Amino acid sequence: MSEPAAPIWVGTSWKMTKTLAEARAFADVLAATSWDPTVQPFVIPPATAIAAVAERLAGSPVLVGAQDAHWEDAGAWTGEVSVPQVADAGARLLEIGHSERRAHFAETDERVNLKVRAALRHGVLPLVCVGEDARQREAGEQLATVTAQVRAALHGVPDDAAVLLAYEPVWAIGEGGTPATPDDVAPVVEAIAHEAGPRRAVLYGGSVSLDNAAALLEVPGIGGLFVGRAAWQVEGYLAIVETAVESARRR
Repeated sequence: MSEPAAPIWVGTSWKMTKTLAEARAFADVLAATSWDPTVQPFVIPPATAIAAVAERLAGSPVLVGAQDAHWEDAGAWTGEVSVPQVADAGARLLEIGHSERRAHFAETDERVNLKVRAALRHGVLPLVCVGEDARQREAGEQLATVTAQVRAALHGVPDDAAVLLAYEPVWAIGEGGTPATPDDVAPVVEAIAHEAGPRRAVLYGGSVSLDNAAALLEVPGIGGLFVGRAAWQVEGYLAIVETAVESARRR
């Protein structure tokens, strides 16, 4: 008997948006939603809203994440939060190494690796973001760049440790990003999967929308979508979830 297919991951990071009231309203809709088991939903609120969203989603299949955490468990790190703290607030997933963190907050490959290890140490699922910038893509360096990021993130991590990888090409991210085509994405996803190992899901993020979600989910090796602005309103998020359910039924 063959193993059941892995669920398709569909999640969104809210970045620096949403008040507590807005976060609770979004979570209340998710809590009232009937979820198809072919999809694994997740949301990543700002640190201020993790506990409120986790409280609203208690008993729901929706995983709550944190957008960042320090690699040390405690100490004199003013302004930081630790993995034990975000876990205590209800986070079960930790976003690590987003391109904005790498570009603006000195998130090096070494720090990404330290955070992966810290998350695993406390039973929190790491979601590691990797991706090349426009110059690296134009120079044909995307495969080398991304596989090096994956290799560094997983250095010293046991092969059987659960880790999610999100391919987010920097040139495709944000309001002014250029949506990537399935042909752009496919070889990089294949390279990530080869480097990370067959049991680790590879998600795609970067100008994901309702218009391109179905096509992206058809790319071999893609295990889900990490959605930005298109999912910041709950109706948009649920519409992309439904697209993933339809994709799962075709697999």
